[in-house]
Order: sequence, then structure tokens, then C-alpha cells
Amino acid sequence: MEYVSTRGGAGAVDFEGALFSGYAPDGGLFMPQHIPSLDGDTLRRWSRLSYRELVKELCSLFITAELVPRSTLNDLIDRAFSRFRHKDVVHLSRLKDGLNVLELWHGVTYAFKDLSLSCTGQFLQYFLEKKQKHVTILVGTSGDTGSSAIESVRGQKNMDIFVLLPKGFCTQIQELQMTTVIEDNVHVFAAHGNSDEIDELIKELFADVDFARKYNLMSLNSVNWSRIMVQIAHHFYAYFHCAPSLDTTPLPVVEIVVPTGGGGNITAGCIAQKMGLPIRLVAVVNSNDIIHRTVQHGDFSLSESVKATLASAMDIQEPYNMERILWLLSGSDSHLTKTLMERFSASKSLKLPEDLHRKLSETLHSCSASDEDIVRAMQRCWKENCYPLCPHSAVAAHYHYLQTDGACLRQKSSCFSFLFSMPRCCLAPASAAKFQDALLRAGLVPQLPPEITALTAMEARSTPLEQGQDWTQTLREWIEATAQRR
Repeated sequence: MEYVSTRGGAGAVDFEGALFSGYAPDGGLFMPQHIPSLDGDTLRRWSRLSYRELVKELCSLFITAELVPRSTLNDLIDRAFSRFRHKDVVHLSRLKDGLNVLELWHGVTYAFKDLSLSCTGQFLQYFLEKKQKHVTILVGTSGDTGSSAIESVRGQKNMDIFVLLPKGFCTQIQELQMTTVIEDNVHVFAAHGNSDEIDELIKELFADVDFARKYNLMSLNSVNWSRIMVQIAHHFYAYFHCAPSLDTTPLPVVEIVVPTGGGGNITAGCIAQKMGLPIRLVAVVNSNDIIHRTVQHGDFSLSESVKATLASAMDIQEPYNMERILWLLSGSDSHLTKTLMERFSASKSLKLPEDLHRKLSETLHSCSASDEDIVRAMQRCWKENCYPLCPHSAVAAHYHYLQTDGACLRQKSSCFSFLFSMPRCCLAPASAAKFQDALLRAGLVPQLPPEITALTAMEARSTPLEQGQDWTQTLREWIEATAQRR
């Protein structure tokens, strides 16, 4: 299995090469050269597997045994999930009126990113110990990625991690989960800007090939293929636990509703679909609706500004994983992908070619939710189930309630009747406990786990990045100084 850049200007690499990269040298993102195809018999056999066993099977398709022996791969994944609070790692809650919520947040930081980053941290450590190598990890976060990335590598001697959070855009709990980790290899920066500005800074540092090579820069954002790979398992697990029966031919279709910010989870869903999993994908977004506009109208263009919403981790205007989706749907056309992404980079506005937009709208469906929609979904779910949703999960529940309230049945098309009867699974990316302000706005009382309550009494440490300051130069100097102290 080799990996190629979506823009076609970088040589093919193996999994190790993709793992230790951020962006590809040509500015693209790494993707498998070929997507494995699974037949019905394999899917039926896999349907009996646990979540951790599914992760092992999927990773073995993308990581060759020559690179990581299968027994070692299994051990690394078992180690990755050893700190999860739920015995099954993830959990499906079946609620009233067909609302199935797949809880992906039983890791250390109460967010779904613990799943992929705990595995990625183990993969990194395996290769670093073999090669006696040190890496510098750059992470931009809109809320949850930073703390999950920190937890996956904290205290490791062969890794330094630099995390940039958007000051004022994260919840207090999200910020404390990053700033209270006092380790020599953890460096947290509070940037007075938004997530997209942070992503631009990180991309600029990776574009300096000499600097990136000298300090072994890599990323743990979902630009890293390893994260996408592990997240494919979410869709398989959701499908197997929500499909009515796998005894029929063709296999039944399950709708997977994916809260979407940077687009990593929805990209994983597109790959699962390409592998043969019969799922209907719905990307649900908040008021930062670029993906919704792209799916509906082919309009991949920025709005005037990022809107601060209750679903703060999805407050993203430039979902970089859309590049992977466009490459996948264009038939791996790297020339077209490069042309489109360079056009978008220059003007921040892009109209998709008609054929590509048609393929996108056939592959993905979409919905957007306002803060008022989020609050109503949180209130309804609590009233009907005594089940607290985080605001990101509530975006998915909002879509579910639109369907069950008969919006589809009012349509005359038989297609809509079919959709109403289709089993559905909403992915839940975070615990409601992390979002006290959103719970209070919905009139709900936050129930905080002791690990989260303890954060407010802990020492916190971060370095500010002010508006008008040269963020790139500041970060360069920190990376250089840290390397000199090793």
C-alpha cells in the first residue's frame, strides 16, 4: 500500500512516510493509491467484530505486515484503547423515535478524536523507537484536537508537540484540558485569532521544506492520513449496529449523520463507502456552512467571517479535507485537484465543475443548523430521553428530528418515503459535559465528571500570540530554541 499526494507533485510513500508528514511536499494531502474493496461476505463476517477488532482489520488493509507485523499492530491498537472508560471503547445509545447516537467520546478527553489520536500516538512511538528519531508535532485546534493530541504524546522524550488554540473560541474546559498539561514536551499557544488563521500559519511552516525537514515537522491534525484511517471504523461500527439484517442481497443501506467541521470524519465515511459499505452520508454543519453550500450548490467559497457558534469545534470556514473528497470523487485526478485547490487558495472562492458537483451531491447529503436549532435539539432529546447531547451531536440530532417530524413525508416522491424508513445513526463527537454554556442555554444542568471538575484547580500554562505579532516567526523561534535544549 502506497500513498500519493492529492496534487500529484510528490513521490509515493509508504504508511510510515504518510504518518510522519503533515501536508505533502507539494501542498496536497496523502491518500492511498488504491482503496481496498470489500465484498458482502467480508462485511457479514466483520459485522460480528468489536470496535477494536474492526480498527485492527481496517488498519491492516492500509499498513503492510512488512512495515508493522500484524501481531505488533494488534498490540499497538490494544494499548491505544487501554485508557478508554467504556469496555467496548464506543457505545451506541438507542433513543426514542429511531434516534441512534454512537458515542465516540469515552476516551481521556471526552472527545472522538481520542480514538484516532491514541492509535496514531502508538504508531508514532513504534517507528520513533525503531529509528531513534525525534519529531516536532504542530497541531492547530478548534477545540478538541489539541487536548487529544497532547494526551497521545505527553511525556514522550522523542516528540515535542506545539498546539495552537484560538483564544475565546474554545470552551473553558477545552482550553484547560490543554493548558493544564505541564510536561517538558508540551507547548501550548493561545492565538488571538480563529482556527482558519491558525491553519494558515501551520501550512506556511510546512511549506518551508528546509525548515520542516530540519526539525522533522509533522502534524496530528486530520491532514494526517493515520487519523482518517482509524476514523473509517466509526462508519463500519455504526452500520453493523444499525442495519436491520445482513441476510439480504443487496445489503440494506444505513444513513450515517456526521457533524462536520474540518471534514475528517466525513472523508472517512466517503472512503468506507468507496470500500463497499452501503451507507448514505449526511454532512451536518453549523452556521459555518461552506460544506453544505458546496454539496447543495457547488459553491466552495468563504463567507465574510467565521461565526462563533455553540458547536465551537465546527467553527471552520476552510475544511481542508474537502481536498481529499474532491480527489476521491474526481477519480484520483491530481491535476484537477491541484488546479481547483490553487484557485481556491488564491481567491477563497471556487465553483465546482458541474460533473464533480454532481458526483459530490450523489455521494453526500447535507444540512445546516443554527444555534437555535442546536438548543431545540438538546432540549427535545433531554425531554424525550433524559439524554444530554453536546452541541455538535445536537447538530446531527437536529437533522434526525427534521426527518422524523414528517418533513420528508410531506414530499410526494417515493424517494423521501424510502429515506424516512431507512435506519439512521448520528455520530456523537463529544460528551455534553465539555459544553456547560450550551447546556445552560438549553436550560439543562451540567453534570461534570470529577476529572473535568478538577481542571479548574490545576496550574495552567500557555504562551499568547497577539494580533499584529508575527506568529510564524514566533513559532519558528520556539521550535528552534526547543531543539537546542534537547
